Amino acid sequence: MPRITLNLGEDSGRTATGATWRYAIGYVPGAENGGLVFEGGEPSPARLPDYDDSGWEEITDLPQRNSGGFTFCWYRTRITIPETVDGNPTGGMRVQFETCVDDYGEIWIDGECNRDRGTVQGFNTPQRTLVSQSVQPGDQHTIAILAVNGPLGAPFGTVFVRYANLGFEW
Repeated sequence: MPRITLNLGEDSGRTATGATWRYAIGYVPGAENGGLVFEGGEPSPARLPDYDDSGWEEITDLPQRNSGGFTFCWYRTRITIPETVDGNPTGGMRVQFETCVDDYGEIWIDGECNRDRGTVQGFNTPQRTLVSQSVQPGDQHTIAILAVNGPLGAPFGTVFVRYANLGFEW
């Protein structure tokens, strides 16, 4: 299948889609203990497309790293589908989001997580999930990545997003 990839970690990919990456630490950034509770926890609102991340750190360098230890953090961006990619019209193209999170990651597209492809996929496993089966220029999508340092029983090192790509396919 012919495809074109835009790297959302580079200026050219961010410019083409209007993407600005934001980053915050915590399962629920800003909440006490990062939003981690023993019982009765709620789903993290950071996964939702209308969540206000305007106070989060804006980053231009993927991978953005944080300190080691038991850490949850979020990376979020909003993309706008361009008219063309590499001179090819985007209307009707299938678009997939591709990433690899060190160490574990979930991908949320417009507040939804594909339970087969977007959930935690093991230690540093590449992930790909559908953004849209048939995009139109100007469509907007929110991409949220929940990253967790691991292994969970004895975490070490840092947590980061190795890459973040949009794959346009026709």
